[in-house]
Amino acid sequence: MSALIEAAREPEFSAEISLVVSDKPDAPGLAAALKVGVAAQAIDFRSLSGKAEFEAALHAHLVSAGVELVCLAGFMRILSPDFVQRWRGRILNVHPSLLPELRGLHTHERALAEARQEHGCTVHYVTAELDAGPIIVQARVPIFPEDDVEALAARVLVEEHGIYPKALDAVARALRATGAPAI
Repeated sequence: MSALIEAAREPEFSAEISLVVSDKPDAPGLAAALKVGVAAQAIDFRSLSGKAEFEAALHAHLVSAGVELVCLAGFMRILSPDFVQRWRGRILNVHPSLLPELRGLHTHERALAEARQEHGCTVHYVTAELDAGPIIVQARVPIFPEDDVEALAARVLVEEHGIYPKALDAVARALRATGAPAI
């Protein structure tokens, strides 16, 4: 999230970060956003009756803020097919693997356990199927024999911070040029 906010400060960047939302009121990203002048909103999932009520509140906040693209960053809830369809082609996610491989959780652990030679990250469009949307961009990192989860995760995170802003910029440019989502 912070990498996206920082990139959006550049005059030539095609997107503006207008709102940061978290389902956890104590999420550090909310305070970080407010500190740099970006609106922040907590929608406490635990205080609501379930996914439908949460997604209705999320949608209302996004629409009220004039959001055109949603960038998931550290958001660990699976969105319903209805929500994803409502925002079709306008939700991006960064995932710590080279999709379509290693969908889901614990990707660094799995990459090491499988003795892979490389790992990486992917920015993709969110679809109803978990981590299966069209790929926008990927970055690869080698896996070294001495790597542990923390070392590998740190190298992947550096790449995530590099590719996510580039992907957002490209998608925002395309959306402004055509007026329609790319997928």
